[in-house]
Amino acid sequence: MTPVDAGHTPAARTEEHEALRSTLRRFLTQRAPSEAIRRSMESDEGHDPLLWRDMAARLGLQAVALPEKYGGLGGGPVELGIVLEELGRILLPSPYFATVALAGQALAACGDDTAKARWLPAIADGSLTGTLALAEESGSWHVEDVTAEAVPGAEGPRVFGTKMFVVDGHSADLILVAARTDTGPGLFAVEGTARGVTRTRLETLDPTRRLARVDLDGAPALRVGPEGDATAYLRTVTDLAAVALAAEQVGGAQACLDAAVAYAKVRVQFGRPIGSFQAVKHKCADMLVKVEAARSAAYHALSAAAAGPDGLPVPAALAAACCADAFTHAAKENIQIHGGIGCTWEHDAHLYLRRAKSSEQLLGSPAAHRRRLAGLVGISAPTATKGRTRGNP
Repeated sequence: MTPVDAGHTPAARTEEHEALRSTLRRFLTQRAPSEAIRRSMESDEGHDPLLWRDMAARLGLQAVALPEKYGGLGGGPVELGIVLEELGRILLPSPYFATVALAGQALAACGDDTAKARWLPAIADGSLTGTLALAEESGSWHVEDVTAEAVPGAEGPRVFGTKMFVVDGHSADLILVAARTDTGPGLFAVEGTARGVTRTRLETLDPTRRLARVDLDGAPALRVGPEGDATAYLRTVTDLAAVALAAEQVGGAQACLDAAVAYAKVRVQFGRPIGSFQAVKHKCADMLVKVEAARSAAYHALSAAAAGPDGLPVPAALAAACCADAFTHAAKENIQIHGGIGCTWEHDAHLYLRRAKSSEQLLGSPAAHRRRLAGLVGISAPTATKGRTRGNP
């Protein structure tokens, strides 16, 4: 599977990309209807283990964006984005985002052949789950704010600290932990069941994605990626993660738009479908504009990621802010158009809003990404004025 050329956007999708999307959509339609999604999110595992195995064995989804040398299919961020868009469309509870988009991309980009050979084949065949642990009790996702420490020892590094909001951290086999050393921040691989690791599942807004607190008290670790100050590498990892999340958010936003339009066509009030009323038309039109803008931003960022890390920061920050806003807007408007039924537990509309609001803060808020984007393009933060505080978007 060959990534698209950096000079083309995924909007001009190849036949291979369309085949991947249509095959995956058929598979998910059969295997993950709404009832199955709800069973998975309420289960002890938080996902369907059989579906996870079939995703690897039948479709090779875990391998889609990994190098062929390590058991992957040789794709890249564009192919991964297509998969995540489809998974986000149905809110699939799955270790996929944590394992492939977070841990898998971090390992693939680390430049450490030993680490790649050790873990990527198991990720590719679905036998290993992983995640990335970056944020801490401060809630910041910035590499500069990492306070966890990796201390040298006779048998290798040991990691101390607390990591918050770790996606699927309660069950991941492998946790990639961002921690400080004497020479700067780096990434360290810790086994989920290792001595000194305590994992606590968090009660969160979104029941379809589980987050955990991970306490590390001298947990044995292995260094992954560059030695010394790995700030640049960790920033690339977070940019790749942000772009992957943006693609998933586009899928969720499109699902909300589709549901709203479909309902507006069949719900009748005053003898007419509500979609014929101007106010509802405006809502749907505004949703469409925001979703298409988000898709353009996400696809541009995916192409930038495929081209390499040098041109990634600006598209990544733009996509992260734009796609989070679009998903939240579409999820809210979907509930508005559905009216009372959209507020009930039995209807899926609230699940999309829960995912949208939760993802809005994952890897940094839209405001944080806009501030970063402003700095990257040379726009200074606004000065404090009456009724507005410094740094607010």
